[in-house]
Amino acid sequence: MPQTAWQLDMHYTNIEIETTMDKQNEVVLFGTWASGYCKRVEIALALKGIPYEYVEEDLTNKSESLLYHNPVHKKVPVLVHNGKSIAESLVILEYIDDCWKQAPKLLPEDPYLRAKLRFWANFYDQKFLASSLQIIMSRGEERERAIKDFSEVLKVFEDGVKKDFPAEFPCFDGKNLGFLDIVVGATACNYEAFHEVVTVIFSPETNPTFWSWVTALKKQPLMKEMLPPHDKLVAMMRQKYFQSA
Repeated sequence: MPQTAWQLDMHYTNIEIETTMDKQNEVVLFGTWASGYCKRVEIALALKGIPYEYVEEDLTNKSESLLYHNPVHKKVPVLVHNGKSIAESLVILEYIDDCWKQAPKLLPEDPYLRAKLRFWANFYDQKFLASSLQIIMSRGEERERAIKDFSEVLKVFEDGVKKDFPAEFPCFDGKNLGFLDIVVGATACNYEAFHEVVTVIFSPETNPTFWSWVTALKKQPLMKEMLPPHDKLVAMMRQKYFQSA
């Protein structure tokens, strides 16, 4: 039976509404394959079951879209949700947890515990990863001092997290990835590439607790799936940091 003009108008109106709703629920992630910061966001989105479009960025030739959505730092990751952009991986993780309430929750409900997890996540980024970079950029005796400084930072991190979360450390329980698991795992689980290209910075002998935590995270199915291929990462790091084998 032929549709009336009213029915056709309603049909196209419904299509427009559905299209608008799709746009409102649109999630786009700008990232790069080797970045642990970007992997954090990918892991969180996958955990929550949030569909998204992934845009691989060439950081030597940044797209206009990236520069538009992150004009301040001009870096990845950037999450664009409903046309609104959010930058910085730790901020994005919290946004995801606040915006999508479904399980699993990345952060606990208790404000004190949330604050402590935020503190150690920031410490990890500002001290732990910064100390790692100093090792990469140094040579000879300077590198030896950088490794010593890194070891001291790692001990502070281990002791602090153990003190604040005595029943949960190492935080990963073998099943659910939490906020700090994602923050640490997305970068530290690539330690084998770092050790191969740069130097050994932690081991089961020197840091048994941290080692057991990272080892457990590497075996978690989603973390294992999301980590960049080892050989590809090694090749990229060698090219980037001009390190010998």
